[in-house]
Amino acid sequence: MKEIQAQALDAFVASARSSFGADLVSVVLFGSGAEDKLRATSDVNVILLLKSFDPAKGRSFRDPLALATASIRLRAMFLLESEAGEAAELFAVKFSDVRRRYRVLWGTDLIKDLQIPRPAAIARLNQVLLNLSIRLREKFMEEGAYEERLAFVVADAAGPLRACAAEILELEGTPAATPKEALQRIAGIGLAAVSEARETGVLPAGTAEPLLLELTKLAEAMKARAERLT
Repeated sequence: MKEIQAQALDAFVASARSSFGADLVSVVLFGSGAEDKLRATSDVNVILLLKSFDPAKGRSFRDPLALATASIRLRAMFLLESEAGEAAELFAVKFSDVRRRYRVLWGTDLIKDLQIPRPAAIARLNQVLLNLSIRLREKFMEEGAYEERLAFVVADAAGPLRACAAEILELEGTPAATPKEALQRIAGIGLAAVSEARETGVLPAGTAEPLLLELTKLAEAMKARAERLT
């Protein structure tokens, strides 16, 4: 993580503590930011775990949130402590990915104790992959004539595909060291162009549309593989 991002994140945490006070349980950084692998298209993803949500305190935090959103592409989830277990079950793929790659910036580490039932993980995995396949076809139709836009579609698809690949291998009992490695293992091909889209936000002329179609077929194949899990 670059120094400017680290400083902005420190300021964000300090503002959260000031605004929410005793209601703030923890601030958790997850995803590529927790691995110090942010790319040009990466969001800085955080969870603010709260005992309760006080609208007045929330209003006082709007300006610091807007500043962090604009300066470092921060995306915040405001989660009540009482909701954490249910959220982990209902959004199993996301929270499995959080558990693989997270860092507590302040407060209590409740992520390590989250339990995700296997049936819930399988059901959510199928749902995420179906939604992703549908969304990629939609983007192919809407953005297909604009290569510069398709590069961002490819970059945005990388995260969900990697998280789903890691979840599949974990449920199959052969976990990968990283979500990127998991996707490479499942795809069976090099995905350097996907990394290029994430790192730069652009792709060589004529490559974006074929790559998007390739990722769509990959999502469909992963969905078929997930359906075989029990």
